Amino acid sequence: MTLRASLAALLAGMSFLAGCAPVSAPVYAPTAPVRTAPPPATASRDFSGDAAGTARAFVEVLKRMEPAVERECLQRRTAPINCDFQFTVESDPRQEINAFQAVDPYGRPIIGFTLALIAAARNADELAFVVGHEASHHILNHITQKNASARNGALIFGALASVGGADPRAIQGAQQFGAQFGARYYSKDWELQADYLGAIITRNAGYDPLHGAQFFMRIPDPGNRVLGSHPARAERIATVQRAVADLQRGRFY
Repeated sequence: MTLRASLAALLAGMSFLAGCAPVSAPVYAPTAPVRTAPPPATASRDFSGDAAGTARAFVEVLKRMEPAVERECLQRRTAPINCDFQFTVESDPRQEINAFQAVDPYGRPIIGFTLALIAAARNADELAFVVGHEASHHILNHITQKNASARNGALIFGALASVGGADPRAIQGAQQFGAQFGARYYSKDWELQADYLGAIITRNAGYDPLHGAQFFMRIPDPGNRVLGSHPARAERIATVQRAVADLQRGRFY
């Protein structure tokens, strides 16, 4: 049995990842983030490679990261977003390495992981950093910003096509292109923002984000492509380093 298949069987039986009924989190007034540097973190040991140990470590990471994520969400949110996070694992072992953030129909934030990502992580710091990064997209309201940017792009490109005398089919095509353009225009900025805040959350939960960000070094480097969805690895590592330095000085944002 492969590591991914073994993880699927083990994680399916762990109650922490069991499905929960959607709930609405109470609305709290935002408060300023606590600007106190946490004690130094010790880099976690690499996993031994057995599925049982990796599964236990993953669940332990979620138990430690969930309160840190939700606390940061309540402190930073500027709109009445739900801060009651739900964590899920995609059960298909054939899916590629990926983690994602979404919102269910009730507004509850969901952080999802593929088995491939869990299996690819070498230590708890890497898993914790992924959790912090994905949660930061919700805390920073990136989905709403992305949707708004896509709508604006569709309107602008559609209007330009209409003024240029395009037929309805061409206008629709321009709108679709504009939506894609708008959704990607700020994508790299959003990823770096999530890296920065994710590093702070990871550190506040007692994990080492500098160690965790080494996960970037084992995935393909997207480079500095125009309208690419993710920034280059070097830029992401530098952002994490800056976040840790700012946190130690009590000057993070």
